[in-house]
Amino acid sequence: MRRIHALQALRCVLALTGAVALARLAGPLVETGRLDGAALGLAASCILAGAGLGAAIEALSADLEAEVGAALIDAAEARLVAMPARAVAELPRGAAISGLQRHPGAIARLVVGHAAARRMMALGPMLAAGAAAVVSWQAALALLLATPAMIVFFALVGGMIRDRAAAQEAALGRLATQFADRLRTLPTILAAHGLDREAAKLDRRLKAYADGTMNVLAVAFLNAGVLDFFSALAIAILAVFLGLGHLGLAEVPGFAHLALWQSLLILLLAPEYFAPFRRYAELYHAKAEGEAAATALTWAFTDAAGPKAVGTRPLPEMPGARGLVLPHAGPVADFDLPETGLVAFTGPSGAGKSTLLRVLAGVEAPLAGAVRLPAAGPSTWVALDTPVPGGSLSRAIADGTVATPEAVTVAAGLLGLADDPHWPGGVEATVRAGGENLSGGQRVRIAVARLLLRPGTAFCDEPTAKLDAVNAARVRQALRLAARTRLVIVATHDPALAALADRCIALGASIPERQAA
Repeated sequence: MRRIHALQALRCVLALTGAVALARLAGPLVETGRLDGAALGLAASCILAGAGLGAAIEALSADLEAEVGAALIDAAEARLVAMPARAVAELPRGAAISGLQRHPGAIARLVVGHAAARRMMALGPMLAAGAAAVVSWQAALALLLATPAMIVFFALVGGMIRDRAAAQEAALGRLATQFADRLRTLPTILAAHGLDREAAKLDRRLKAYADGTMNVLAVAFLNAGVLDFFSALAIAILAVFLGLGHLGLAEVPGFAHLALWQSLLILLLAPEYFAPFRRYAELYHAKAEGEAAATALTWAFTDAAGPKAVGTRPLPEMPGARGLVLPHAGPVADFDLPETGLVAFTGPSGAGKSTLLRVLAGVEAPLAGAVRLPAAGPSTWVALDTPVPGGSLSRAIADGTVATPEAVTVAAGLLGLADDPHWPGGVEATVRAGGENLSGGQRVRIAVARLLLRPGTAFCDEPTAKLDAVNAARVRQALRLAARTRLVIVATHDPALAALADRCIALGASIPERQAA
């Protein structure tokens, strides 16, 4: 970085020297028609040397960014190797993988390209103003007076672009996590003929990420446009004052009685004064993206001995959850879980009910905190997209169990499947591959019947959402029956089901309200 800063300072000095040479060349040429060979040679030399230095700076910056990015990847890889398997499993896989592809580069641009632009924004304008002050300190002062407005604008834009970059990063994390999860469960999705539905969900995530990217770029372009406005306005004011002085129409101190080459020099130095600001504006979005990437990559560089280190979260002493922070939903108040019984998660849409259910089931990892179930072992998942194998109804219910035909018949009867008027044939009714001939309600009732035949904890996501009143009542009573011998956890909007629960945990309220519930 010191070499980059030195080369940038040297290029700035060459640019200012070239401006002096061009002014000394053009002034006498316009006034007397005399060509100053020395000035021409110096200007050409400065332009060529500046171009060579610019290429060297870009190459050195690119090499340094690649080196920093590679070092970050190596450090993250070493951290992954050293982490316990449980801690690695808790990472949001899609977000972590996409992050390791993008975050090191974003951080490298922050600490190399953006840092160099920030240093030059402090040095370059001062050198240009100092060169202008040799000719007219009033002109140099006019340039300096334009600086506070730009700095204030940078500060105002900073918060906006930072928030939008964080939203963009969050959208990418959600997209990558969802994509990785769908790849992992692709056989189930195909079996349930849900490919179009999941593709539509990914499209929505992708659009959200694209919108976030455009929001960041919109602010970046606005930033550059406003900077160009300030610089063009300042140069125009200088040109007007200098023109009035040369025409003898106004006696503005510092702008009158100047030689033509001196006025040209001021006009040539003004763009050099604003050039570092323009370069900084071009990289301002890199600052926001780099800071968002650094925050997202914190897991790879957290001190393993620290209280927030990934993988060091102790399991709760009692079954339940402690310190949970859910993806996209935020913190959840601590709660305990009984050995058996019906526990209901309630709250408005988007409060995190389904996410909390997936976290407890081990399908998704929390951002922070730890969970512990009353008993280890097999569990059952009940949802609208529960996979159903082809064959007979009895086979679909008994899938994954060792239940007897009699037990299957009893479970089917409890859920109204054996005598469903819309689905004749009893337990021998035909089920097409992937449950093509099933409604969402029939699929859920099959999953609940299967739950009755399996041991272990049951997780049910909106089990009564697609059911009429009669079948919803059957599902409620079946879940209540299952909860006598095991823990059944449901995420629901159904007040009747919540009323049957041994315990309700309300999400979407403040933490004190949730604790009171």
